[in-house]
Amino acid sequence: QAQLVESGGGLVQPGGSLRLSCAASGRSFANWVLGWFRQAPGKEREFVAATRWSGGGTFYADSMKGRFTISKDRAKSTLHLQMNSLKPEDTAVYYCAAGSGLIAGRVSWADDYAYWGQGTQVTVSS
Repeated sequence: QAQLVESGGGLVQPGGSLRLSCAASGRSFANWVLGWFRQAPGKEREFVAATRWSGGGTFYADSMKGRFTISKDRAKSTLHLQMNSLKPEDTAVYYCAAGSGLIAGRVSWADDYAYWGQGTQVTVSS
């Protein structure tokens, strides 16, 4: 059974940065896609970014490009999300997720991910 554990959330001022981490364990993630989603109060879960665990391929929501960077450390089995120039509208619970065999056109579909972490709160406020 796979386990995904997020960390790194917190309170940050507008314009600040945070780096989220997701420790992945319990199975091999070769040929899987690992990604980040977020959910703000009263809103639907939203795709942020994803990457293929083996090989290349990174994917971003258009609104995140240029501010957020997804990366992976396969030796430590950890996924990261570097978030810069944070805005109040980035306030949400951020979730790590893993999905098997996703094609590029499906990486933003939350229903296609089999495993989810418990989430980490990010609050952007002065």
